[in-house]
Amino acid sequence: MRGTRQRGFTLVEVMVALAVVAIALPALMVALYQQVDSTAYLRDKTLAQMVASNKLEELRILSRASESLLRGQDSGVAAMAGRDWYWWLDSQPTQVDNFYRVEIDVAAQEEQREQPLFTLVAFLSADLRPDAEAASAAQ
Repeated sequence: MRGTRQRGFTLVEVMVALAVVAIALPALMVALYQQVDSTAYLRDKTLAQMVASNKLEELRILSRASESLLRGQDSGVAAMAGRDWYWWLDSQPTQVDNFYRVEIDVAAQEEQREQPLFTLVAFLSADLRPDAEAASAAQ
């Protein structure tokens, strides 16, 4: 009679498998952490872009209503998605008459002014007279 031999893993095989798992698991965790961190950064950058766009539209509406364009600098805090966002606006004249370069920087923290999450640059006309008045002035 032959004895039946049970098949299984040897201790060396089990140790090698555990070593592979011990090396692969931390690498997988680092990759997962980087993915989560990148997703949070993209979310914040998207929200900062929305804050800057809203601030530009607000500037356009207020300029039309007051018939004067903001010149110089301004700053403030805007609420978006349950968080406060810090913005800085700088309006400077360009080489073209009646056109201003408007730059809006947005950051999640006030200390991040030098490295904002998003910067929006737009060019606005300073000629904000009503259309009928502007047409008669052009003639």
